Amino acid sequence: MKYKVLGNSGLKVSEICLGAMTFGEEYGIGAPEAECRAIYDAFLEAGGNFIDTADIYNLGTSERMLGTFLEATRDTIVLASKYSLNTRTDDPNAGGNHRKNLAQSLDASLKRLHTDYIDLYWVHAWDGSTDMAQVMRALDDQVRAGKILHIGISNAPAWVIAAANTLANERNLTPFTAMQLHYNLIERSIERDHFALARAQNMAITPWSPLAGGFLTGKFNRDADAQAREGARLTSSPRGGPLLDDESKLAVAEALTALANDIGCSSAQLALAWMMRRSEACVVPIIGARKLNQLTDNLGAADVELTAAQIAQLDELTALTPEYPHSLYVSEFFQTMMYGTVHDRIQINHPWE
Repeated sequence: MKYKVLGNSGLKVSEICLGAMTFGEEYGIGAPEAECRAIYDAFLEAGGNFIDTADIYNLGTSERMLGTFLEATRDTIVLASKYSLNTRTDDPNAGGNHRKNLAQSLDASLKRLHTDYIDLYWVHAWDGSTDMAQVMRALDDQVRAGKILHIGISNAPAWVIAAANTLANERNLTPFTAMQLHYNLIERSIERDHFALARAQNMAITPWSPLAGGFLTGKFNRDADAQAREGARLTSSPRGGPLLDDESKLAVAEALTALANDIGCSSAQLALAWMMRRSEACVVPIIGARKLNQLTDNLGAADVELTAAQIAQLDELTALTPEYPHSLYVSEFFQTMMYGTVHDRIQINHPWE
């Protein structure tokens, strides 16, 4: 496996991240400890060093398992965890971005993980109510205390992240170094603003659900073997129905499989390789597996090389329609009004390109 520099952190992380949401069976979508240990060991053997979890995953079991697995390898692992989502549903302060939840969540995670520090600590989602200046100050306090080394944010609008980092830079606080966002071949909304932000502020993007919950693995194509779908997370997930009933998305999944067959790789490998190769931004997909063979297949994406034509072919399957103000920026009318009739001879690296 190759390694990438994670945004402005200087950390060198494997080009694929192991997501540990499937470590534990409390939510009915995970795996028992023995299988999780085999997955963990295989990931490390393949050169992986970047592992992502959260305090809420399987009611803390994910972190507890990792705490055991990490005992002999902690110093070589870039460990990420998260806080924000509610861990005690009868307590309104057991969720949110505020300092109280940060302090109690972080201490509980450190205890479960059997470690003194977390390499990358995520705000799991923007709560929409806590002042971001307070959030950045509280996170920076934990960095200065040595409990966390770097910070990231997940599931937040680009303008919130940009404003937070501006506050941090102006006040000599620790900025976000990465964004964890929903991104895959059929969910590309973040390409409108988050990619430009990543380039402007040297931030990494770590997509969650890069295979759309298994939809892009080929097992949900219309001609796929029904037996292959048995036990799949998407079958019982609320997200399953809208995807499996959408003819346009099924057509995308089947086109992905057709190209994968031509290349000689699996659908999952191609879907992952597409997001790893299509942009100059640091994009590190987070893969989750319940079975060792799933992990092994996904890791094969690291060996898939794509031509510019193949990337373009996949891009065209789900190309985004420009929305205002981007639709204005890319128009001939605007380009002429801004730069005159010679606009096509001026070399400018526009952030929306």
